[in-house]
Amino acid sequence: MKKDFYWGNSVSSMQTEGAWDTAGKGKSVYDIKKATENSSDWKVAIDEYNRYEEDFDLMEDLGMNMYRFQISWSRVNPTGDGEWNEEGIQHYDRFIDALIERGIEPMICLYHFDMPLDLAEKNNGFLSKDTVDAFERYGIEMVKRFGHKVKHWLTFNEQTVFYILPEVFEASGYLKGEKTTQEVYQIQHNTMMAHTYVANYIHDHTDCKISGMLAYQEVYPLTSHPEDVFLTREFDEYVNFNLLEAFVNGRYLDSYHAYIKNNNIEVDTSEKEWNALKRLRSDYLTFSYYASNVLDHTKIPKDALPGEYLEYGKVDNPYLESTEWNWQIDPKGFRNVLNKMYSRYHVPVFPTENGIGVMEEWDGKNEIQDDYRIEYHREHIQAMKDAIQIDGVDVLGYLGWGLIDILSSKGDMRKRYGVVYVNRDNKDLKDLARIPKKSYKWLKKVIHSNGEEL
Repeated sequence: MKKDFYWGNSVSSMQTEGAWDTAGKGKSVYDIKKATENSSDWKVAIDEYNRYEEDFDLMEDLGMNMYRFQISWSRVNPTGDGEWNEEGIQHYDRFIDALIERGIEPMICLYHFDMPLDLAEKNNGFLSKDTVDAFERYGIEMVKRFGHKVKHWLTFNEQTVFYILPEVFEASGYLKGEKTTQEVYQIQHNTMMAHTYVANYIHDHTDCKISGMLAYQEVYPLTSHPEDVFLTREFDEYVNFNLLEAFVNGRYLDSYHAYIKNNNIEVDTSEKEWNALKRLRSDYLTFSYYASNVLDHTKIPKDALPGEYLEYGKVDNPYLESTEWNWQIDPKGFRNVLNKMYSRYHVPVFPTENGIGVMEEWDGKNEIQDDYRIEYHREHIQAMKDAIQIDGVDVLGYLGWGLIDILSSKGDMRKRYGVVYVNRDNKDLKDLARIPKKSYKWLKKVIHSNGEEL
């Protein structure tokens, strides 16, 4: 790896911070979610709001030199579009300084689906252009506050989710309505414009770098049947490359425009928006990768939207092993994604989420022997090294997802990604102690050797 290669960790605010009603924070849509049989509420998470120095010490010991975290929109602006909460902003100022003091470069993500509740109730989230305006104001204010010491920025975590049904509605802060096709496409465009306004501001006024981020969906056709191949290509273009084309070249694919026209989908746009989009560029491309999928065309209804193809047509790949959540482990797919993104756009690529979620319990005494996690990361890091050294891909770094245990995206503490165990479960907070697993020592060796010792 190059000498300035980034090794680190990625998280969201609602899955880590807790302190849901502390120091002037407003409510987000996550703060009203109730615990279920297999999920927790979001009020405490892993209490990183109060314990971040402890977690940063572990990251420093591992040798990490980057941390991608998220600012909670409602912590710095309780209603999403009102007065700034200086206590919340000061928290992130201290948080950032604590990272820098340890030689860990901060990367800020502005939105990880935790829409301020006020904007969700008033505007139906990103269905409204008023929310786009509020996000622009929020994003630019955060850049003004922190851009002198935070040089790497993301707007939306996994912007792909706005292209996949049914996730698009929950991720966008949509609370009420009929969930129409027209609304899906309006949310997609609105979020792209929200990204565009902040990215263009950064490029016009700062020396910071910004990337569009997607959850790359690596999908294979089930067979060589032409319809399997066709729908897989169509899905790849709609979900992956339409986003990438906008992030890099400031345009949607012609096939995207044609689909909207041919299906009489009305999207509210303006000349101002198209002019802004034309200027959009990305300094590099960030993405998450966990698993690959397979599409069977015989299971997909003729009238399905491209964003529904996985919902209907996903089948198991008989050649791959799966996690307990049926995520199929595919390091070669990771290498494929790195190649496809770089060869098509020739912009540096940066995997900012990769990991394996499994059920684990600590017996209170013995080290957790998570050899499966070591194997997963070893094989994916090797696939990345092959992409760099054999295929010539320019990769900036490797950030794992939640390399300290955090609530899963569904609020389920049973699904653990970390090399550090956090002592709590869905119903009992226990003492929230941080306990390194076997994989911690392995990862420390990998990072300190800059990826040479796997």
